[in-house]
Amino acid sequence: MPVETTTYDIRHVTTYDYRFATPSARCTIRLLPVDRPGQRVLTAKLEFDPVPDECDERIDSLGNQLTRIAFHLPHKQLTIRALSRVEVLKAQTEDVRLEQTPSWQTLTDTVLADRRMNGLAPVNFLFASRYVPLLDPVMTFASQSLPQGKPIAPAALALAKQIKREFAYDSTATTISTPLAEVFAQRRGVCQDFAHLMISGLRSLGVPAAYVSGYLRTVPPPGQQRLEGADAMHAWVAVWCGNDVGWLGFDPTNGIMAGSSHVIVAIGRDYSDVSPIDGVVFTSGQQIMRVAVDVIEVPGN
Repeated sequence: MPVETTTYDIRHVTTYDYRFATPSARCTIRLLPVDRPGQRVLTAKLEFDPVPDECDERIDSLGNQLTRIAFHLPHKQLTIRALSRVEVLKAQTEDVRLEQTPSWQTLTDTVLADRRMNGLAPVNFLFASRYVPLLDPVMTFASQSLPQGKPIAPAALALAKQIKREFAYDSTATTISTPLAEVFAQRRGVCQDFAHLMISGLRSLGVPAAYVSGYLRTVPPPGQQRLEGADAMHAWVAVWCGNDVGWLGFDPTNGIMAGSSHVIVAIGRDYSDVSPIDGVVFTSGQQIMRVAVDVIEVPGN
């Protein structure tokens, strides 16, 4: 029986405007998806204006596509375009029998007994990381959705729904530097905050959890046109659900499992491992960044 898929064209354009010309700059870019279980990349490329003097592409230790660029001539504007076409399995998580995944308490011993140390080995996602401290109040919060003996997949879904229910999405409430303790106290934030919160709760209880950056297809309200460039990057959580099932995605911003509307770009311990663009720019004065993202389903799939 043929496998049902959904194909997306993704256009992500980032433009930096500098008040004064920068004589040099170096950037690290994580904007191109790679093949993963349930996802196949048909095309993917980066375009730059101006063209960098150096460009190096590689796969990092976590399996993400990494591009490093450098400029040695002055420029006042930099535009980075990431253009991809990605095929995603439809309803890729619906065939998993969630109740048949192992109890969440059994995962820690299984993971610690596993001698694999490659990038996505579950043991690498058990401990605190730069943006994910292990906090007692967060552990207590998460334990409400993880009673003794509950299988990990439905428990993780319950935690995602709990975050959706008890936290308000507010794009003005936080920045990437806002401590997780503050996010938890004010009960407000954005997708990256909710992903870090869910990861902290799970790791505090001994469950491996990873940060996922990518795209979520959005549909405009009935009768309204989709606004060009109005989409955005998204963040959710991958949870280790045992050797038989592996990693499953959960979206605490929306209280759902990740499915065929989610396109993975990068996976890491937290945001610091998957930041779309970071680097060093030598300049003075104000810097303005503009981002436009389009995620468009390709007809006929």
